[in-house]
Amino acid sequence: MDIKPALIEQTRAALAMLADCVRRCPDDLWTAGEPAWRAYWRIAFHAAFFTHLYLGQGESAFQLWPDCPPNYQPLWQGAAYEHRAIDEPIPQTSMLDYIAYLDSIVAPTVDALDLDSDETGFPWYPDMSKLSHELMNLRHLQGHVGQLSELLMAHGIDTDWIGKA
Repeated sequence: MDIKPALIEQTRAALAMLADCVRRCPDDLWTAGEPAWRAYWRIAFHAAFFTHLYLGQGESAFQLWPDCPPNYQPLWQGAAYEHRAIDEPIPQTSMLDYIAYLDSIVAPTVDALDLDSDETGFPWYPDMSKLSHELMNLRHLQGHVGQLSELLMAHGIDTDWIGKA
């Protein structure tokens, strides 16, 4: 049984749910969050960025989103990346562009994966197979989608469940 089509389908569905959360977020909630590094936009960006990073075979294969603003790179550099100050939140339209870019690379990236590898390709995840790492990546993404959905629901905004892309 080839698991790659299911990984592609479910990753794309989770990305569609992330895009739904971004699309439905009102302007005042987009920048809200205490402390500031827990702002809605940062959670959405974190979810997209780490989905992107972990989607590939390993750290050395990672290529930054071509349209990533340079001032957003400190968000993931170093152990305290989430706490780094960023003057301007990423606009929702740019976040949707990033998610669309990710959606466009899911199939070719997953098709190229060696899911039989005993290594994740990321030294901070030792003793984990690549398949397990990809499943963890999906759980991470969907966990943050749930978090964003709950923040929207607290503001009376419901989101859509997308079972498959």
